[in-house]
Amino acid sequence: MNNLLAQVQFGDAFQVKPGVGMSNWIYTEPGKLVSVLLNNAYMVAGLIILFLFLFGGISFIINSGQGNPKKSAQNAKMLSSTLIGFLIIFASYWIIQIIEAITGLKILDPLPIP
Repeated sequence: MNNLLAQVQFGDAFQVKPGVGMSNWIYTEPGKLVSVLLNNAYMVAGLIILFLFLFGGISFIINSGQGNPKKSAQNAKMLSSTLIGFLIIFASYWIIQIIEAITGLKILDPLPIP
């Protein structure tokens, strides 16, 4: 019982390219870590928004055919909230792009694979 799960090196198990695991990645600056986190956050947010649009749209179509105005209004509110969330994510991405253009910093610059 000496080998606990926390002691296992998972970085070598995930191969980025043949012979190179993720344990070789070193974040020498906090900005590089923030860049990776922001890129992944935008990807996850995009997937969530996609699923919310699909679920809300299908629910809206199904409940509109049943003639229940409360459920139709609830689904319309869900779709409008999803659209507002999309606009917030979209605006934040372009604000970061504007900051990059003005300051010359590379905030969303992908990291090279070592």
